[in-house]
Amino acid sequence: MGSERLSSIKSEYDGFYRDLLGQGRLPLKDTKVGFWGAAITDEAFAALRKAGLTKSSRFLDLGSGDGKVTLLAALLCKEAHGVEYDPELFNKSVEVAQKLGVGNVKFFNYDFFDHSLEGYDVVFIHPDKPMSRGVEQKLKDELNGKLVVYGHHFHPTSFKRKMKFNSGETLVSVYAVKQMKAR
Repeated sequence: MGSERLSSIKSEYDGFYRDLLGQGRLPLKDTKVGFWGAAITDEAFAALRKAGLTKSSRFLDLGSGDGKVTLLAALLCKEAHGVEYDPELFNKSVEVAQKLGVGNVKFFNYDFFDHSLEGYDVVFIHPDKPMSRGVEQKLKDELNGKLVVYGHHFHPTSFKRKMKFNSGETLVSVYAVKQMKAR
């Protein structure tokens, strides 16, 4: 996993947030399709580890924001992808991944409703609105692995929670589809 890589990711994003604050901006914003707020590096990394990412996992972050969680996941799994609608946040993700030389990560710049969930072992989301507004149906139709929900609000109703824990002050829940689809 490399504590040096973890430190590099943390340092890059700490600098990014300092720059935003220096411009009079907070590390959060409306992305026109959702809302982004910066994740706390150590809490997010601990949550991913406890949620069970493995070297064989394929990971997807829905609404990946600045890419931090996706890059943290790349330290733990085979392949990590992030989907982000906002061009500024997407560009930051790509910039940091390239600067740090993270080769097992890929970012997509569009609405995550346009991205297939098939083939991912772990799908991560920090929801900013009720899942009943389309996200839960997409997950039911396409998810074949685990769903990791980061945060206290907006949890699915049709998935069975397998695990819940706090990472710092943040609730993390791991779900499985109630009825597995036939392949």
